[in-house]
Amino acid sequence: MRAPLLLRSTLLLVLVATNTLANERDQPAVRPLLLSEHPHEETHRVSVKGAVVTTLRFEKPVDPDRTKMLGWEGRLEPLSVVRNKVILEPLHDLNADEAIPLLVTLADGTEVSFLLRPPRRQAWDWADQQVDVFKDRDSYAAMHSALQRALEENGTLTEENARYRKEETSEDHALATLIASGALAQTPFKVVDRFSGRDERATVEAKVFKGKGKAAVVLTIKNLDPEQPWSMTSARLVTKDRGDERAVAIRTTFREIAPGASGVMALVVDKSAFLEEGHWTSLFLEIYRYDGLRQALIQLDPYLVAR
Repeated sequence: MRAPLLLRSTLLLVLVATNTLANERDQPAVRPLLLSEHPHEETHRVSVKGAVVTTLRFEKPVDPDRTKMLGWEGRLEPLSVVRNKVILEPLHDLNADEAIPLLVTLADGTEVSFLLRPPRRQAWDWADQQVDVFKDRDSYAAMHSALQRALEENGTLTEENARYRKEETSEDHALATLIASGALAQTPFKVVDRFSGRDERATVEAKVFKGKGKAAVVLTIKNLDPEQPWSMTSARLVTKDRGDERAVAIRTTFREIAPGASGVMALVVDKSAFLEEGHWTSLFLEIYRYDGLRQALIQLDPYLVAR
């Protein structure tokens, strides 16, 4: 039987969502929007979030008298127009099925239709902080903005491809794949702790494993939301005292978990992650879900990787 101190040290510390955001932006999210030759025939989506200011920026001045929202009362602050900018600020998050029409009329009479919606579920789709709207696709500003966005997207894809190639040869990722698929007998791990918890969005059952120089955690997540699929934005492994981030191998059986369904996430940690300046240290494993909130926080102690 393990000592009580060791049992307590691996307990799930937080298994409810907190207001800690994952992947906080280092700079404002600026998105270019190029209008078609017939902009009045197309409605453009703008992602908005409660208490987050979204600015639509145009090449020409905006006519405030002919720029209007429909059904915004109680959901957004009153519309504000400052020269060539339209400023939007929702009072709270919109529901998944909510949509608020917005018609922007420029001083030259050009009308542009928008639909204000909540952000999509994907990790890369956050609220729009600034949307630069270009009518002339061939203008220098429009082409420069589009080029910058294309370069950023290409850089992200390049980094992801490099990471995937590295993971293909990683022992820890191979072990995580076996555990996630249920092939625990083919791994050196044995379960040493179990616990569970829930909030309004999900239930989480956790198993902690001890191995030869490695530790593992398996989370079984059930989506309790009747409409919103559950997905993970990120998982972070940090040291207890200094908060330094360490490597962790992750494999899941899902891209997103449908309402009422369950999915499995396996994480493997090498013993080298528990060393800090030559001394053993405890680690915190943090799991962040689709809305940027922290779903779970688990403390892992060095005895898990001791021989």
